[in-house]
Amino acid sequence: MTQPSLNMPGSTDIAALEAMRNKLQSRRKAVNVVALTLSLAAMAFGIIWLVWILYTTLRLGIGGLSVELFTQSTPPPNTDGGGLANAIVGSLLLVVLATFVGTPIGIMAGVYLAEYGQKSWLASVTRFINDILLSAPSIVVGLFVYALVVAKMGHFSGWAGVIALALLQIPIVIRTTENMLKLVPNALREAAFALGTPKWKMVLSITLKASVAGIVTGVLLAIARIAGETAPLLFTALSNQFFTVDMNQPVANLPVTIFKFAMSPFAQWQSLAWAGVFLITLGVLGLNILARTIFSKK
Repeated sequence: MTQPSLNMPGSTDIAALEAMRNKLQSRRKAVNVVALTLSLAAMAFGIIWLVWILYTTLRLGIGGLSVELFTQSTPPPNTDGGGLANAIVGSLLLVVLATFVGTPIGIMAGVYLAEYGQKSWLASVTRFINDILLSAPSIVVGLFVYALVVAKMGHFSGWAGVIALALLQIPIVIRTTENMLKLVPNALREAAFALGTPKWKMVLSITLKASVAGIVTGVLLAIARIAGETAPLLFTALSNQFFTVDMNQPVANLPVTIFKFAMSPFAQWQSLAWAGVFLITLGVLGLNILARTIFSKK
């Protein structure tokens, strides 16, 4: 008769292992249910506030839309009529000039970090400073430009606002450009070098071309970030009651105008403030959708 092996577990041991396994599975399922419930609750909490904000903006903002909103300048206090033409043009001017200044600097710095100075001390310092700028409150940047430019010039100006917005935009473009270039496979670089291609030409013709969709997405998101900034402009461009494109003088802009009108006791100004909020929200939403569409297609 064959004797049972000493290493073979008995029925009691098998039942104990099965019970332990069932216990562990039940515990994992319970933890999974709790984690999933908390995640869904957090998502629902955020979506509720987002929908509420969008609904309030839509409900109160549409009521202030009119032809005069885009053709007339901001009205005097407690006066019917008027619009936000000067603020709309001023905001577009500030954002376009800030993008024109900040985008090339950000792209060139990102190219340097990803292609030339991966492990150099200068690249490490640049990344550290860039991380600080990414997390720095916008009001700090506004105060910095105020002390550096406005206080020296003796008056507020549109150029000071451009500098402040560009300083907020540059870190985003740098980080996006560096990350997108790092996603390009090294095999493409090695193949270009094997064919005798200079590094600068390889960067222009291969790595930048391969990552152009991600870089454009980062630029669009940076524009969306600075489009609604109020604190830096309070210390730099300030505002202007009249229509002007003279960048050496205070320039009207939507964020500061919305802040001023929303804090006022006049119903006419408050209606214009909600219309301005609707325009900025629509613009930022459109830029985000455009950025995601470009990135998804590429």
